[in-house]
Amino acid sequence: MEHRLLGNSGLKVPVVGLGCNNFGGRLDPKETALVLNQCIEEGLNFFDTANVYGGGLSEDYMGKALKGKRHEVLLATKAGMSVGDGPNEIGSSRKHLMQQIDVSLSRLQTDYIDLYQIHRHDPNTPVEETMRTLDDLVKQGKVRYIGCSNYAAWQIAEAMGVANNLNLQPFVTVQPEYSMMKRDVEKEISPAAAKLGLGILPYFPLASGFLTGKYKRGAGTPDGTRLAGNQQRADAALTSSNFDLLEKLEDFAAQRGCSMVELAIAWLLANPSVSCVIAGATKPEQVKANAKAGDCQLTIEEKAELDAILEEHGF
Repeated sequence: MEHRLLGNSGLKVPVVGLGCNNFGGRLDPKETALVLNQCIEEGLNFFDTANVYGGGLSEDYMGKALKGKRHEVLLATKAGMSVGDGPNEIGSSRKHLMQQIDVSLSRLQTDYIDLYQIHRHDPNTPVEETMRTLDDLVKQGKVRYIGCSNYAAWQIAEAMGVANNLNLQPFVTVQPEYSMMKRDVEKEISPAAAKLGLGILPYFPLASGFLTGKYKRGAGTPDGTRLAGNQQRADAALTSSNFDLLEKLEDFAAQRGCSMVELAIAWLLANPSVSCVIAGATKPEQVKANAKAGDCQLTIEEKAELDAILEEHGF
């Protein structure tokens, strides 16, 4: 498994990581352990979760499954989404973050988080308050590195400017939705990340599974798939024009002897600002496929040909 630096830090991470939002929802504790153990075996040991995934069960199941194996993995989690009905149970205020870091540490059965991320921008909390709190968590040893998720480019720049002016820990990553079919990142976030030294951690790299090829034209959504549980997202993804694109991409992949998973992840990794692609998995076999994708590389010519196909279809 190839490794890259996590943004402008000295931490090396595998180019493919595991998104853990299925734990506690689609997967029970035993299934969670099977997936995590396969990840460790494959060298895919960067795990990205959040305090709200599975209503908190994702962190809980992971903590139990990783007992005695903490030194083998890198743990990333997030805070900022609503965890209750109280006025201070959401956002990135000092009170909320100080409370939630301890909740996450307890669930994960660890005394530190490798990457602690603000799940989304909080317009109600001063940026200085958030960045000072994160800096304090690093100084306390509870957090090694900090990042953000679902931030606009200007929000990243604002936070990085505050950190620089006050000599605080800066973000080293940004985590946006990014795939062949979701390329808004390339307009502003990718250039900002390159300029500011942030590593991009794409989530939904397979467009909620559409780019795996598991969905077929006119066949609906198979039981147990991500789109089967989200009709609105399914209606947006399973269009005739999207299937036209998918069939061209499948031909492209077949001609080169690779899978659609490998192609989709390799395309993301062709962006040098991408540190690690956050790919989900619900079975050990999917972990193996994701790990194999980390070894697939595109030539400059192949990347250009793929971009031309995407642009032809409006992506």
